[in-house]
Amino acid sequence: MIRTVRSLPLLLLAPLLLTACGSERSVQGETRDADAPTAELVARAGALGIAPELVYVTGAPGFTLARQSVGVYGGDGFSATYVSRQEGGQLRLYVDRGTMSPTECAAGQQMCELVEEGVWYRSGRGTHEYAVVKEGHVVRLEGDADVSRDVLHEAARDAHRPSGEEVTELLPPAPADGAAPTGPVERGDLPPAGDGAPRNDVDAGG
Repeated sequence: MIRTVRSLPLLLLAPLLLTACGSERSVQGETRDADAPTAELVARAGALGIAPELVYVTGAPGFTLARQSVGVYGGDGFSATYVSRQEGGQLRLYVDRGTMSPTECAAGQQMCELVEEGVWYRSGRGTHEYAVVKEGHVVRLEGDADVSRDVLHEAARDAHRPSGEEVTELLPPAPADGAAPTGPVERGDLPPAGDGAPRNDVDAGG
């Protein structure tokens, strides 16, 4: 059965959250999250079509960033995957514009709960995740069933905008002005169907 949290006055909801959270440590309130993106982050993220303010990094014991996984999520959001070489589990970081409501939290899930103000935990379809509502966007930390809730919570707590060396480790350098594009170039001598053999009947230049 899907569990949702009905809207309650703040004075009534606060004691319930304090009781339900137990040992849960606060995910909200990271002062470094308010830091403006650096010029390097703006350049590198912009070259990939990612909004700089939606780029985050995190950390979790035993998990390492898979750099090839870094990319655009949705329109101009951000995604990255962290892998545990020992356990083989995956922890996925998604950042996209929007917010989270009880209805959105429960959609397609077996369970959802409001852990603290602006922080949701939900599970279903073989995965579970923390969703942290920021100003104008949501940071989600999703893990496979074999990734513990404690690990997800730690990753959600640590999620922050990168700075300094984190930017260079996370994103490729932005191409210099006038540099040739780094993406794949469409060839004009390849037929749209068949085994893909080059055609010899095209004009000069393909």
